[in-house]
Amino acid sequence: MTIPDAPRQSYNDDEISLVDLAIILVKRWKFMVVVFIIVMACAVIAAFFLPKSYQYTTLYSVAEYTNKDGDLVGVESPEALVAKAENVYLGAEVRELLKAKKMDSLPFETSVKNPKKTLLVQLNSEATEDDQSLVSELHQRVTDKLKEAQASLVKQRRNILKKQLTTARKALESSKESTSSNAGELVATYLERVANLEQELDGLRGGEVTQHAVQGVEPVVVSKKLVLSVGLVLAALLAIMAAFFMQFVSLVRDNVKNAG
Repeated sequence: MTIPDAPRQSYNDDEISLVDLAIILVKRWKFMVVVFIIVMACAVIAAFFLPKSYQYTTLYSVAEYTNKDGDLVGVESPEALVAKAENVYLGAEVRELLKAKKMDSLPFETSVKNPKKTLLVQLNSEATEDDQSLVSELHQRVTDKLKEAQASLVKQRRNILKKQLTTARKALESSKESTSSNAGELVATYLERVANLEQELDGLRGGEVTQHAVQGVEPVVVSKKLVLSVGLVLAALLAIMAAFFMQFVSLVRDNVKNAG
């Protein structure tokens, strides 16, 4: 018994060769050119007429104090503050702002970082000038939360330092009145302790905004070459797809007519 060849023949008849594909492209070249020109025109418009975006930057100076070596130290590390801002404050304030403005989403993204070797927290948003007020309000909301949280830490630290200073001063007075052989060493030790605590207390400073939503001098430039390159590739792909789609539509139309 032999296997009939009819199914294979039917399958082969339905196959489209590379030659068939090339014929379709040649046949529909005018339509492809039109689609290509339209897409490239859109890419050119996008490259040259898109609204300019600027980077808006807010700088928050972390609450700090002067340690015994004379170095400025953050009451809270900038890295910890950045993590808190990103994971706690930013998301919550975005939701509150959207609710207040009755919006579904903000037309810009905001990032938080700590510039290296600084006691600063930096908020960056890339937006158009029309959205500057939204950026300003969001940055204000986030920095207000940072200041509020740090104000509590500064208050706690100031109270602790005051108590420590009071205790050290009392110990210093006691040492001065002491008649023991090591009284001189104790006086010197407590004098240094008092001086260090006074220095730290005097240098204790709350966090503050040193720059609020300042617009960059130059707009954030999207490479025109990149836009045009992407447009070129997209135009070519869409032109080819459009040619095959038109061929498909034409075949369907002919079959419908023949069936009628």
